[in-house]
Amino acid sequence: MSDEYEVHGPHDHALEHGGAHASDSSASRIAVMTAILASVGAIAAYQSGANENQALFYKNEAAILKTEAANQWAYYQAKGEKQNLAELGAALSDPASAPHAKFIADVQRYKTEKEPIRQQAESLEKQVKQDNEVSESLQHQHHRWAQATTLIQISIALAAITLLTKKRWLQKVTVGMAVIAVGLFVTAWLGV
Repeated sequence: MSDEYEVHGPHDHALEHGGAHASDSSASRIAVMTAILASVGAIAAYQSGANENQALFYKNEAAILKTEAANQWAYYQAKGEKQNLAELGAALSDPASAPHAKFIADVQRYKTEKEPIRQQAESLEKQVKQDNEVSESLQHQHHRWAQATTLIQISIALAAITLLTKKRWLQKVTVGMAVIAVGLFVTAWLGV
């Protein structure tokens, strides 16, 4: 005969028999929702980072092109100053002299050389504007992805608290937050 007696309290009884007899379907649904949200959240986090990197790439390209455009405008201005000096030389020289003819030829040459430089500078500025617009659009989309990721993480945390507390109202808040998070995910996906 054994000298040990096993005494079960109400808590031990609830633990032993609670899992065997009760099937909590809401807990399973919350667990599945959490797994789905974690997957969607991973996609949103990846897309957020990818969009931010692309936005930075286009912003960097715009900065480089802006420098090139400034260089072209400086070159255009230098040609204009040479043209002005040639015009001054032509105005101050004797119209029948050889230097006067050279100054007039130089004026024409500088006028001709300036036009492609101006066109190149304007083309670069147009590309800068386009790159900045693409960057801003991608940055906006990045914010949508980041918002979706944040709300998904909050939904997952609320789901864990819901499973621990078994509060029905908290389950509704969790589902509501998840719906909003998925809505933001869709708007980010569509680029809205």
